[in-house]
Amino acid sequence: MNTEKVKDEIWALKEKRNAVIVAHNYQIGDVQDIADMVGDSFALSKYCAGVDKRVVVFCGVHFMAESAKILSPVKTILLPEIDAGCPMADMVTPEALIEKKKQHPGAAVVCYVNTSAAVKAECDICCTSSNAVSVIRSVKEETIIFVPDKNLGRYVATKVPEKRIVLWDGYCITHHRVTKEEVDQVRRLHLDARLLVHPECREEVVEAADFVGSTSQIIDFATASDAKKFIIGTEMGVMHSLKARNPHKEFYLLSQGMVCPNMKKTTLQSVYHALSEMKHAIEIPPHILDRAKLSLQRMMEVKP
Repeated sequence: MNTEKVKDEIWALKEKRNAVIVAHNYQIGDVQDIADMVGDSFALSKYCAGVDKRVVVFCGVHFMAESAKILSPVKTILLPEIDAGCPMADMVTPEALIEKKKQHPGAAVVCYVNTSAAVKAECDICCTSSNAVSVIRSVKEETIIFVPDKNLGRYVATKVPEKRIVLWDGYCITHHRVTKEEVDQVRRLHLDARLLVHPECREEVVEAADFVGSTSQIIDFATASDAKKFIIGTEMGVMHSLKARNPHKEFYLLSQGMVCPNMKKTTLQSVYHALSEMKHAIEIPPHILDRAKLSLQRMMEVKP
């Protein structure tokens, strides 16, 4: 089937299945265009919890679909590409986290949403890149174990100096590979551009930025700004929304290496097969789901 035929089939199947399609900002343009909701992980988590549909097709990676299932256990959550994982999420296991908690008795555990359901079950509260600072401030404990992203954790620590943040040695391979040398090189090419980066980037890259935020925050900042040129320091998928919402502004990717292979696995054909064959349904053991749900619910209750 050609692209338009696939889209028509998806729309028909969506009605038949009483389904909704959500897509992360890092998905390819065609998938973002077919989605009912496009956003960062925090926005999608809230949307999936509140939408009145029986089936959710989650165009993202495994931990995101798991989070949707945790918050909406009675809904069918489909992940079009079942092997779309997250290397950073794989950098922390529940067993290793349990051992770390023994080393810091009395510490609270805050886990980035980029973690498995089993890890979330061992945490006190979750966070995303858009609300991490607010979440950390909401925790009463002075010592906080932050997993798994050391770059996001280090950034949060600068915003909440009254807390002692114990960092995990994890990182996003896409954001972590960007260097300060690349920043300097691109800055020289575009002297009048604003640099907007994700807090998953290295400390020296974050410090060089004009704005630091989640994918949705980066998109909103560029849209509201009077500036006309921007250097974007996050996964290239955000360029689709940035250009669509700001056709008269110029956007340059900070590094050509800012591509997440897992986020690019999902295609229109993936979405079609997910709906036509009802695959791949996410299942989480009840004893893990119930505990993981507490950490996500606590996050949802935190005020900005």
